[in-house]
Amino acid sequence: MKHVPEIRLTPTRPALDARPLEKRVGLIILATDHTTEPDFRRMVASDRIGVYVARIPYANPTTPENLRKMQPSLMAGAALILPDEPLDAICYSCTSASVVIGDAEIEAAVQAGKPGVPVVTPPMAGVRGLKALGARTISVLTPYTVETSRPMAAYFAAHGFEIASFTCLGFEDDREMARIAPASLVDLAREAMDEKADALFVSCTALRAALAVVGMEEAIGRPVVTSNQATAWNCLRLCGDDEPRAEFGRLMTLPLGQ
Repeated sequence: MKHVPEIRLTPTRPALDARPLEKRVGLIILATDHTTEPDFRRMVASDRIGVYVARIPYANPTTPENLRKMQPSLMAGAALILPDEPLDAICYSCTSASVVIGDAEIEAAVQAGKPGVPVVTPPMAGVRGLKALGARTISVLTPYTVETSRPMAAYFAAHGFEIASFTCLGFEDDREMARIAPASLVDLAREAMDEKADALFVSCTALRAALAVVGMEEAIGRPVVTSNQATAWNCLRLCGDDEPRAEFGRLMTLPLGQ
């Protein structure tokens, strides 16, 4: 048996930084989510901003009933992200569930587990993004069924937008939504865009739409706001990061509005 040296305890401890990274963004995502983490690594994470993730239970199909079932898990999911340490923002990354459950209810549930943290939801960030772009009349593209799309239409109408057109793809499984190629989304955006609309909102955090924003904007000649792009933009601005990121669309060059 080889000799094992005596283990020496250093008499001094190194000084500690206040935080490993200056800013912290929490993500609560679905157990089935393939897309949000890679998107936030691209758009948010840096040597200054850390992204920390908790997954909560979710079972397909994507129906209003199944979406509502996530609400009881939100508090526990939020509490699991760096317990007893503050966050600069926390995002619940599900557009359709945020609409069905309600932004205020999600904020209350998340803050019950993580008091005082600013809460971001995709539809809330989408509204802020569309307003920052000056859009009043919009077209909407979703991968959902008609049943799951109806609350989305009502949400944007309730926030004061005129909806020129609304197109859905009829998917029921978010894992299949994640497999739609970004290039296909460019073609779909062209078909979904109404000439009277000021901008296009592409819903769903499962879609790899953030990778297609520039292509979609070039194809339709109007600004495009997508779920993950909008939440990333909102979280960056809450962290005090105002750097333009034009490679992710026009929205990523703008400040956070009121």
